[in-house]
Amino acid sequence: MSETYYIVPEAAHNSLIQAAYEHRGYLADESSEAARFCAEASRHGIRTHNGIKALHLDHLFGSGSQGCVPGAQIEEIPNRFPSAKIWNANRKLGQSTAHRAINEAMRLADQFGVGTVSVDNAFHYLWGGGYVMDAAKRGYIAYTNCTAALAEVVPFGGKFPTLGTNPHSWGFPTTDTLGYPIVIDWATSVVAMGRVQQLKREGKALPPMAAVDKNGTPTTDPNEAVSLLPFGAHKGYGMALINELVGGYIGGSLPTLRSRWETDGEDKHTCAFFFQVIHPEAISGGAFAKGATQFANVQRVIDDVLGHGNEKSMLPGQLEAEWAKKTATAGGLLFSKAEIEAFNELASEAGQPLWDISTLKTTSI
Repeated sequence: MSETYYIVPEAAHNSLIQAAYEHRGYLADESSEAARFCAEASRHGIRTHNGIKALHLDHLFGSGSQGCVPGAQIEEIPNRFPSAKIWNANRKLGQSTAHRAINEAMRLADQFGVGTVSVDNAFHYLWGGGYVMDAAKRGYIAYTNCTAALAEVVPFGGKFPTLGTNPHSWGFPTTDTLGYPIVIDWATSVVAMGRVQQLKREGKALPPMAAVDKNGTPTTDPNEAVSLLPFGAHKGYGMALINELVGGYIGGSLPTLRSRWETDGEDKHTCAFFFQVIHPEAISGGAFAKGATQFANVQRVIDDVLGHGNEKSMLPGQLEAEWAKKTATAGGLLFSKAEIEAFNELASEAGQPLWDISTLKTTSI
């Protein structure tokens, strides 16, 4: 069944999101960077990590708590490896920090073939796919992971949440051949908590075996969901554990203490990020079959994967690219009625004009 969406001009969206962040004390540059990435999430249909989610997360764990410091500045930690940067974010706004980190990793990749940026004392950056997609559109292979703001996922075989939703995001520069970059972006839980919040907002049910209630019993009611389950049982658990281990090597502390500032004031409670960007030339062996170029060879691989009767299979990033086309055709970002109401709550908080839903154009998808 089709659903009706209201069309909001991107400039109006960005103005509201920036104003909401500035109202909470953030500087203009970091507020603008946050608004941009909120728009990118909405442009690509990532409704679980849009501006509503971003500001809700800030309220719960950011400027509304102790997890984020408006106006904080990034400190570079000296190390002996020129292609690897280490940053102390000093709890700077996550999207702003991540935007700068992926750009720095691309700069390093141009110089050294590969660049990494590890970030300690960070605040969650929301949609990891947006950062690697940006890099992939510019011709790079990119990867990022982060430790989630809160331990909400029960490890395989356990009963208490000790892991974050801990996303992994990969981007590949396939725009010239496919029209869009392949972007593999997933939380290591069956669903992200943002999805739970979205379904709660929309009055819809969760998929089976995605969440548990306060008693540890599986539930499909988003109102009863307290903790999440890893996807793929032990496999998702292992992927989530990777983030915690990488975060631990960077400087992150115990997952169960993250964002819980009232517990053990002498310990750390912040997230950790890891970014890696690879210049395609840096991994080219040159000996591609039948004299193909590197990118033509990648296209041959994709064609083989989608051949042999698999022509109806989808590639990661395809849905996001299709939604971006719908956004472009509509001439603005697309939101449900419930989302418009949520944005207006943010507008009221920031003293901004409300969006008059009766004046907004609609489209059905």
